[in-house]
Amino acid sequence: MPGAVKAGSRPPWLGLGAAVWLQASAGTSSAFALYSHALKVALGADQSRVALLGVACNVGDSLGLLPGVVCNKLHPALLLLVAAASGLLGYGVTWLAVSGVAPALPYWLIWIALCMGSNSGAWMSTAALVTNMRNFPLSRGAVAGILKGYSGLSAAVYTAIYTGALHGSAANLLLFLTLGVAIVCLLAMYFVRPCEPSLVENSSERVHFLFVQINSALLGVYLVVATTLDRFLTLTPALNYSLIAIMVILILAPFAIPVKMTLFRSVPRKVTSAAADNDHTEPFLLPSSSEPNFGKIEDEDAADIDLLLAEGEGAVKQKRRRPKRGEDFRFREALLKADFWLLFAVFFIGVGSGVTVLNNLAQVGTAAGVVGTTISVSLFSLGNFFGRLGGGAVSDYFVRSRTLPRTVLITCTQVVMIINYLVFALGLKATLYISVAILGICYGVHFSVMVSTSSELFGLKQFGKIYNFILLANPLGALVFSSLAGYVYDHEAAKQHSVAAVAGSDHVMVCYGPSCFRLTFFVLSGMACLGTFLSVILTVRIRPVYQMLYGGGPSSQPRNSAH
Repeated sequence: MPGAVKAGSRPPWLGLGAAVWLQASAGTSSAFALYSHALKVALGADQSRVALLGVACNVGDSLGLLPGVVCNKLHPALLLLVAAASGLLGYGVTWLAVSGVAPALPYWLIWIALCMGSNSGAWMSTAALVTNMRNFPLSRGAVAGILKGYSGLSAAVYTAIYTGALHGSAANLLLFLTLGVAIVCLLAMYFVRPCEPSLVENSSERVHFLFVQINSALLGVYLVVATTLDRFLTLTPALNYSLIAIMVILILAPFAIPVKMTLFRSVPRKVTSAAADNDHTEPFLLPSSSEPNFGKIEDEDAADIDLLLAEGEGAVKQKRRRPKRGEDFRFREALLKADFWLLFAVFFIGVGSGVTVLNNLAQVGTAAGVVGTTISVSLFSLGNFFGRLGGGAVSDYFVRSRTLPRTVLITCTQVVMIINYLVFALGLKATLYISVAILGICYGVHFSVMVSTSSELFGLKQFGKIYNFILLANPLGALVFSSLAGYVYDHEAAKQHSVAAVAGSDHVMVCYGPSCFRLTFFVLSGMACLGTFLSVILTVRIRPVYQMLYGGGPSSQPRNSAH
């Protein structure tokens, strides 16, 4: 991540405030359901082809390996410039198709356009996450939880704008995505930048993070309440715009921290040399990528290949010492570690199964006798947000107070998912909403814990590559589990359809009752059992790493300095 490092205590908080805006805007793929019907009409496509367009959004959103590779070579502003161009072109083409401005566009072009448009979120997230985790190396869990939490709220943010300001127009929403994503990226380019990190924790930093976390929680609750009000009440345009204005203020709130730091400057406390010697601690978690010389990071990919493939004696004259867990890994070195693939497998099961339920939430609700999916989607979004936010904060607490690996939290959520999927299998209307909210929490926890854990095990130097590679487990899991869910649903719908056809009913292939997804949820529950087993193995394996990093040894960060 080349470029001059910004000194001072305020720039990192300016960057975090801008990153909040980026993350709240980055989840454009979650808005697909708002304009999918308009796409279906414009293209004259059937539901299976529309579903593939939704897959294009998921694929684009998860293809972050390229931004992960270049984030060590390019300034974050350049990544945001690519994100702006990607969103402008991708959603611009989609808007042309839906609005009717352009003649009929081919299906394959729209698929590519949606993939490109949603890929802007991957560039935005990489720039925001990598930069801020390096700027706040001692608060990785809090940073990951906050930023991934705001990303989880994107669906609710776009829904509020769609219903309140755009009057439910799919064409207007796509135009908003085309221009809005580009504008946010361009405005954030100056603020999201490498800064001189603080390597000594202090109470003011903990208070600042607590303020951002409380504000984001208020935003999440507010968005769900606003969405629910819009469903049950007829709101005037003035009230709609007022609700959106409050939402904007809440998203802007993190900028109050650098404003406060400007207006009320803290005076450094003078200490004697003896007191300084007693109070001084050398934290172990020193990010090599956050040192002042960001421009000197070398491209060692070619050397990596030769080093890792050199097996014969004398193949290389000098071998670089392979890093230990907790140190900076090269990407190819991380691929050789069993912990890397255990983390990938656990993430594959937890997130892949969760996104499968999310993608089929409308059919799950219909099978249970629930009309409409607005409340279900809002509850999942709220749970997803609190899971991402709480996953970072709670895991930070146990890591620093008990030296427990963050994956303990994933183990707990996998156990909850085992039970929750069995409740889903009952197909009861009374338990649907609470089950959806619980699943959203478990889904969100996986994201924030994976981000922090991967950075602690394999370092920050090539964190962008490692994080974005593990993120590929999301669409892969969705593909595998969604294929099962679709097959089971179509099979049960076909049986019900044959009976309805004999009775003279319509020929709509809709499935009703618990049997529509019972087998799917049994399989997902079984996979959660496997995920629990794998996460326990991973936790046991990496416990010594966390004891080294946070256990208060001779070269580690003392426990009493953690927040």
